[in-house]
Amino acid sequence: MFARSAAVVTLLALATAPLLRAQAPAPPKPGPEHQKLAYFAGRWTEVGEMKAGPMGPGGKMTATSTCEWFPGGFHLVCHSDGAGPTGPMHGLGILGYSGERKRYTYYGIDNSGFGDPAYGELAGDTWNWEGESLMGGQTVKSRYTIKQLSADSYSWKFEMSMAGGAWTLAGEGTDTRVK
Repeated sequence: MFARSAAVVTLLALATAPLLRAQAPAPPKPGPEHQKLAYFAGRWTEVGEMKAGPMGPGGKMTATSTCEWFPGGFHLVCHSDGAGPTGPMHGLGILGYSGERKRYTYYGIDNSGFGDPAYGELAGDTWNWEGESLMGGQTVKSRYTIKQLSADSYSWKFEMSMAGGAWTLAGEGTDTRVK
């Protein structure tokens, strides 16, 4: 009797296994919003001018960045190295899109101790990013605006507001794709 019951259970398991596999959800795929991030994939050179302020002294800055797709195609991972008014600069940034928030996401860290998220939107050829952090116990809001000039170049502007004060220009520049 036990052998017959075991055989029936085994046959039922073999017969239903393909049905269970067929009902498993398909893995998620990147959507059109993720594909818009492809603009930033590749190697870029950056030239800019930082303004004197809470972030340090003003002056010229240069950097090289490489952005590559993380496996799965949902995020771009960007590594950057350069030099600015405060010395060597090294950074790591992750760009993505949150379907829950309906906004683009950015999380970056650098060798100056920075490490906060920002959220962005794309309107035509302009990316608008906003973030909030603390500096010296005060809330600092930031805006980073990217204007696509061509398939291989963009200009950027970085602005800050300390403790609810007026927006001030912290830096601006251009990035060009290395071919």
